[in-house]
Amino acid sequence: MKMFWRLKTAAMFVFMTGLLVAIGAVIGYFVGDVWLGFLVMLGLSVAMNLYAYFGSKKAALAANNVTLIQREDCPELYEVVERLATKAGLPMPEVGISEVPMPNAFATGRNPKNAAVVATRPLLDLLTEEELEGVMAHEMSHVKNCDILVMSVASTLASMISFLARIGVYSALASSGNKNGGGIIIMLLMEITLPIAAMMVQLGVSRSREYLADESGGRLTGNPMALADALMKLERGCAAPTNTYNREAYA
Repeated sequence: MKMFWRLKTAAMFVFMTGLLVAIGAVIGYFVGDVWLGFLVMLGLSVAMNLYAYFGSKKAALAANNVTLIQREDCPELYEVVERLATKAGLPMPEVGISEVPMPNAFATGRNPKNAAVVATRPLLDLLTEEELEGVMAHEMSHVKNCDILVMSVASTLASMISFLARIGVYSALASSGNKNGGGIIIMLLMEITLPIAAMMVQLGVSRSREYLADESGGRLTGNPMALADALMKLERGCAAPTNTYNREAYA
């Protein structure tokens, strides 16, 4: 099963890369140099993926108002993560608490040595220790499987596809006096359809990695029902009338 999800993720990346190559070539055609369009696209891709690789952790922690903690700050959370890291054979990640006012947890960092796992205060208040362990095992599985990097790159590629599709339309319009007008129609269709295709592929990558983390997390704790119970509790909590945010939690 794990191999299936990995192959599916790889196939999705191949598809997204193919879209980028196609868009770069089309833009190059309209500006008079197919290779120029390809090389510009390649340069942008490298630059954005380097940012995703080196900057995603810092950006995620800042965006979610995270405070990194030590054992004495929140022994329950810290010891759960420490225990899971030992079981998984991983370096101890940084542990953080987010002040976002909804129950949630996430992992970030480009590799296990650079990882951080975070829980929000509402999550800590809502779950039992067993349920918390199930949720954090899911996040530690993301760390072990390098899912954070995979999903960061998927998001970057999807953003680039949308951006380059728009640039392609501008290139077609700018060269409309010298090229067949049918090219403009093609580029307009590409601007509409390619971002949707990229978004669907990105969601597919995310879904594949979530399934893999569910499976790995259940094996890590030996109690897959703990995560299931936590997710049911989170769903009820986020759907409650008193919760003004009413947003779906993810774990």
